Amino acid sequence: MAFDVAKFIARFVEEARDHIEALNQGLVRLEKTPGDEENINAIFRAAHTIKGSSRMLKLTAITDVAHKLEDALGALREKRIAHTRELAGLLFRAVDALAGMIQNVSAGEQITMDNVSLCEALALAAGGTFSSEPSAAGSKAQEGNEAAVCEAEPLVQAESLKPATAQQAKPAVSESIRVKSEKLDDLIRLMGEVVSHQNKLKQRIMDLSSLEREAKRTLDICSRVCDGPSLVNARSLHLGLKQLLSVMRQDKSLQDILTSEFQEKALMLRMIPLSAVFDPLHRLVRDISNALGKDVDFEVEGSGIELDKKMIEKLSDPLVHMLRNSIDHGIEEPQVRQKAGKAPRGKVRLSAAYDAGNILIELFDDGSGISAEKIKEKALVRKLFDAAALDSMPQEALLDLIFLPGFSTSGIITDISGRGVGMDVVKRNIVEDLKGTIQINTREGVGSRFSIRLPMSLAIMRILLVSCQGMRFGIATHYVVEIIKAKAAEIIDVVGRKALRLREELIPVAELDSVLNIGRERDTKAERLLILIAQVGSEKMGFIADAILDEEDMVIKPLPDHLQRVRLVAGVTISGRNEIINILNIPAVMEAARNAGAVRPASLTEEPVGQEVNILVVDDSINTREIEKSILEAYGYRVTIAGDGMEAIELAGRSKYDLVITDVEMPRLDGFSLTERLRSDNSYKDVPVIIVTSREKEEDKRRGIRVGANAYIVKGSFDQSNLVDTVQNLIGKGKDI
Repeated sequence: MAFDVAKFIARFVEEARDHIEALNQGLVRLEKTPGDEENINAIFRAAHTIKGSSRMLKLTAITDVAHKLEDALGALREKRIAHTRELAGLLFRAVDALAGMIQNVSAGEQITMDNVSLCEALALAAGGTFSSEPSAAGSKAQEGNEAAVCEAEPLVQAESLKPATAQQAKPAVSESIRVKSEKLDDLIRLMGEVVSHQNKLKQRIMDLSSLEREAKRTLDICSRVCDGPSLVNARSLHLGLKQLLSVMRQDKSLQDILTSEFQEKALMLRMIPLSAVFDPLHRLVRDISNALGKDVDFEVEGSGIELDKKMIEKLSDPLVHMLRNSIDHGIEEPQVRQKAGKAPRGKVRLSAAYDAGNILIELFDDGSGISAEKIKEKALVRKLFDAAALDSMPQEALLDLIFLPGFSTSGIITDISGRGVGMDVVKRNIVEDLKGTIQINTREGVGSRFSIRLPMSLAIMRILLVSCQGMRFGIATHYVVEIIKAKAAEIIDVVGRKALRLREELIPVAELDSVLNIGRERDTKAERLLILIAQVGSEKMGFIADAILDEEDMVIKPLPDHLQRVRLVAGVTISGRNEIINILNIPAVMEAARNAGAVRPASLTEEPVGQEVNILVVDDSINTREIEKSILEAYGYRVTIAGDGMEAIELAGRSKYDLVITDVEMPRLDGFSLTERLRSDNSYKDVPVIIVTSREKEEDKRRGIRVGANAYIVKGSFDQSNLVDTVQNLIGKGKDI
C-alpha cells in the first residue's frame, strides 16, 4: 500500500509550529544566558525534530534549512563556536524561514523560497567562519555537502524493521486528542442554549407556583360553598398540583447543579493559558529593541492564567500595539537613561492576575512616561480643543486623547510607531469587542502603566436585570461595584448635576431612564432611591433605577448589522418569557450621562464673578476634584487640578494661583505637608489655603491651622454653597468688584 503523505501534513504543521515557538523562545533566552546548556539542548532538539519530520514527508526545502540550523546549534552546544549578536540574527533568520515555509505547507502552496545563501551562512557559522554575505564559490562548495548530508541519513532505521514482540506491539493510549476549534465552538453554543433553557425552566416553575397559589385560594372559596365529591376532587387536584410543583423544584435544583457543572467544564475546554499570546512577545520585544538600538529587559508574570480562546485571539493586536509604544515612546535611549540616573537597560513588565472574577492585565515600562504637554500640543495642532479647555481638562481625560484615531505624540514617523494608528484599535478591541476597560497611570520621568480588565469569557456573562419605567435591561455585573439605597435628600445638586456623598467620595448620579430617553414617570417624592454604582476604569457613576429583578448567567447575542450603530446597547438576551432584553453598554451609557450633564443650566449663564481668579484644587479622588472644579467654574473661577501634593508643588512652581484647595490623605505628599511647603515659599506665603477632608477630629483641625491653612471644611458637611462662600470670603467675588 502506498504511503499517503497528505494524511500527515496537518499533524506535521501543528507540531512544527510548536517547535518554531520553542525555537523563538529558546533563542531569546539564549541571548540572555548563552551558557544555559539545558536551553541549548532544547532548541537543538526542536530543530532536529523539524528536520526529521519534514524529511519523512519529503519536504526537502524545510529539511535543508532545519539541518543547517541543527548543525549551527550543535556547534554551539559543543562549544566549537561562541554565541554572538551576529550569530543570533542568523539563527532567527533561519527560524523565520522555517516558519514561512511551514505556513506555505499549511496553505497547500508550493515552497518557492530560495534558502541557498541562508544554508551557506549557517554552514559557515557551524564551521566557525561566520559571514553574513557568503561567497558564490562557497555556495557551490556547500551544495555537495548538503547533498551528502541528505543521503547520509536513511528515512527508516533498520532497527525499526524488526518484528515487535507482543508487549511492544500493544498500542499506546494517548492522554489527549486534538479537536477542531469549530467543533468546540459548536459545543459552547449548545451549552449557551442549555443555560438559556434553564432560565426558561425557572420561569415555568414561577408560573406554576403562581398557579398553585391561585388554586389554593379557589379551593378555600369552594370549601365554604361546596361539598361532596366536587370538593374532594378540587382538593385532590390542588394536592396533585402542589406535589408536582415540589417534584419540579427538586428536579430543577438537580438540573441547576448539572447545568452549572456542564457550563464550567465546557467553558474550560476553550480556556487556554495567556502564554499563547504572551510568549511570542519575547521575540517581538527583542526585534523592536534591536531595531531602535535600545536595551530592554522584558518580564512576563501570570502567563499560566487561562482565558477564553476567542478573547485571546482578539487580545494579541492590542498588546502588540501597546508594547511597540512602550519601547518606542516610553523607554529612553541608554545614554538618556544614564543621564537621568536610571539603569541603561529599560524594563518592560507584562503581568496577569485574577481580580474579583475578572482578569487584570497590566503593562508597565520604566520609561519617560506620557507627556501631558505633548498631548496638549498635539490636540491644539489638530484643533480638537482650545487652550483653555485643555488647561482645565483633568489628567485622566487628557490621557484618554491618545485613544483618538490618528492621535500620536511622536515627533517622528517610523516603521515602529508614530503613525497615529494602534491606540484607537486598542481601545476599540478592549472596550467594544472584549467588553473590558483600560486605564492609564503615568508619571513623567518614572514610567507608565496600562491596566486592562477583562471578563473571563464572553460566551456566558453574569447579568444583573434591572427595571426602569416598566422596561427590563441587563447590565454586566463586572461593571457594577456596589448597589445602595440612599435617601433622596442625600442627592445634592452640583452645578446642575446630581451627586452622592458615599463615604469619602463624591459620585455623579444620573437617572437611568433619562439617559436612555425612555420617559420620566418616577415618583419624585420617593424617600429612598435605588442606585447602582458602575465603574469603568477609574471613573465611577451612579444610576438610579426602579428595581433589581434578578441576577443570572445569560448568553449575550450580538445586535444585527442594521443596529450596530446603537451605541448604548451591547447586545441582547432572551428571558424566560421569550422577551428580548437589551444589555446596556455601560461605558457608552456613562459617556452619554456625562455629556448630558455637561450642559450648563440657563440659571448659571450670567456674567461670571471671579473671571480672573486662578484656583488650584488638589485631591487624589477623581470624582471629588472634578465636582469641586465644576462648582468653582460655574461661578467663573479658573480652576487647575492636581492628583496629589507633589503634582501641586510642580504646578505651583510653574504658575501663580490665587487660592489652593487641598485634601489631606494623598499619596506622595499629604495636604498638611503641602500647606507647609507652600507657606515656606515667599510666592505663596499669603495665598489662602482651604483644607477639605474627611478628618473630623479637633487635633486635625488644630494641625491644619498650625501649618497655615485659612479654612478647614469637613467632607461630611460639604456642599456647594459652603465651598463657594468660603472661597468668596477669602478672595472676594472677583478683582473687578
